[in-house]
Amino acid sequence: MSNTDSFIEEVSEEVRRDRLYAALKRWGWVGVVVVLLAVGGASFNEWRKAQARAEAQAFGDSLLAALDTQDMEAAADAALAIETAQPGQEAVAKHLAAAAALASEQTSEALDALRAVEANPQVSPIYRDLAAFKAALAAPQDTPAEERIAAFDAITGPFRALAQEQKALAMIGAGDLDGAVEILRSLSDLAEATPGLRRRTSELIVALGADIGDSDAQ
Repeated sequence: MSNTDSFIEEVSEEVRRDRLYAALKRWGWVGVVVVLLAVGGASFNEWRKAQARAEAQAFGDSLLAALDTQDMEAAADAALAIETAQPGQEAVAKHLAAAAALASEQTSEALDALRAVEANPQVSPIYRDLAAFKAALAAPQDTPAEERIAAFDAITGPFRALAQEQKALAMIGAGDLDGAVEILRSLSDLAEATPGLRRRTSELIVALGADIGDSDAQ
């Protein structure tokens, strides 16, 4: 029985080996393809990471080069001329250009850059909200109070509290003290309001002769 069992086991082993070789001949290329795809995918992923790092470094170098001047007008032009690969990079470059333009009293150019960011749906909302807030702040001094108030009132998102503070200031400039006090009091209920902002609004309410907790100006 032992010789017979041994013979059967040897035959079975040969049959399994033959089947394995046949399967490898028929499907072995699948394993090779899987390995190649895995290696190729990993290599492509590393290449993309390297490309992203190179683009980010090139963009950063361009920003530094634009800032490396005492001439803010030239800095604004250089920032606007930066070639960008992503909407976020373009937004950062335009924000930088707007800041440089404002420093060189080029209000119109600054507003153009900020409004371009605000109007671009591909840009992150925080960049658009910041552009809207900065554009409202940069409005010329002869802008009618109603337009300034409307611009600040339209701002939402993380800059809403700061915009409401500026709206109150614009209302004060327009002579609407009661309305300004009401806006200032409401700021304490906004989640975006920082302790510093709450302190400023409380001081301003007192300076206007109103009580912080009262509903009417004194």
